[in-house]
Amino acid sequence: MELGIKKISQFVGEIKHLLESNFSNVSLEGEVTNLSLSSSGHWYFTLSDKDASISAALFKMEALRNPLIKNIQDGEKVIVVGDVNVYPKRGTFQIIVKKIVPIGVGDLKEQFEKLKRKLASEGLFDLDAKKPIPKLPRRIAIITALRGAALQDFINIYKRRSIWMDIVVVPTLVQGEEAPKSIRASLHRIIKYSIEATSDKKIELIVLARGGGSLEDLWAFNDEGLAWDLHSCPIPTISAIGHEVDYCIADFVCDLRAETPSAAAELITHQQTMIKESMQSTKRRLVNALDLRQSRFQNRLKYAHPHNILNIMLSQLNGFQKRIAKCNIEKRLNELTHIHEFYLSLDECIEQIKRALIFKINEVQHRLEKSVSMLNALNPQNVLERGFSYIESPDGKVITSVEHFDILPTKSTLSLHLKDGVRSIQKPSKPQ
Repeated sequence: MELGIKKISQFVGEIKHLLESNFSNVSLEGEVTNLSLSSSGHWYFTLSDKDASISAALFKMEALRNPLIKNIQDGEKVIVVGDVNVYPKRGTFQIIVKKIVPIGVGDLKEQFEKLKRKLASEGLFDLDAKKPIPKLPRRIAIITALRGAALQDFINIYKRRSIWMDIVVVPTLVQGEEAPKSIRASLHRIIKYSIEATSDKKIELIVLARGGGSLEDLWAFNDEGLAWDLHSCPIPTISAIGHEVDYCIADFVCDLRAETPSAAAELITHQQTMIKESMQSTKRRLVNALDLRQSRFQNRLKYAHPHNILNIMLSQLNGFQKRIAKCNIEKRLNELTHIHEFYLSLDECIEQIKRALIFKINEVQHRLEKSVSMLNALNPQNVLERGFSYIESPDGKVITSVEHFDILPTKSTLSLHLKDGVRSIQKPSKPQ
């Protein structure tokens, strides 16, 4: 029995050889969904009919030979020619397209548009019929697959952002032939439960959630019966199906559409988040206010310590003593009477007088010396030293001319001044 055991790589290799050798250059007709262009220039899409689907790839070089690929959209029917390829690491197979030719709009896309027009004409999409979404729901129900990524994303955001909201998870099939029936049954159970529940247990909001996928994967939410059930549901509903670009009939019928399950969780908890942030902000302000108030009381308590009070009193006493000292008139007599200013002014005046007297004395002394020099120069005694003499009349006048001498009486006593003394002489009579 052990001889029949194979390794996974060996087994997948045999399948790869079997498929690729027997299914080459095959032609397939189907509907294109999930069409995408990679950054490297390769095209990837799903080729399907109402019962099955297969992955397909059109690589860059083949895409250059098939320029019509750029005009093909999801929902269109095409014919492709290519080879089956097995990818060993994943154990999956796909068709490598060599040629692609569009042949018209696909059945699923056509059915979707037809049902959309019908329900729109019957008023299921009217905005007036939509119920308001509660801003602060206390209890919500989410219809989704129990082990799906959509539920985990929703719950992760709910745990991070919600404060008091309760979630009732209703496990439901969201893909396959039985999915529409399962979704409707879950919706009916929620409505019945909410009607029979007490006021604190009632469901205030229903969320339909599913991850992204192809048009076939989301087809369960295009059921006409489900659309009517959602339209008549007494509880507000939110559709959170697929990705932002995915649309289904439930998106148009529900009271509100969210791009993804995560976006639905954020929308439902938005008001709670605002309240939470407001509470946190208020808490911070209260803590800051209490800290400030506590700091002020601590400072007041610190200043009220006897040691600090004593220091303050001593400081004030010191200040009062200085003020009292300034009030002592005896010590401040000169300051209060301004006599010191007069002393200073008097000293300055004395110095000025001294300088003026010295200057005046010097000036007079200089003039005196100059006059003495002049008198010495004019002193007759100095002339007598050089051999000169002069005669005075009896009345003491110096005889300076012959005329003056002649008018004197004869035998008048005259004084003859010489260098070393005075001699008396008589005026002789006039010569004949």
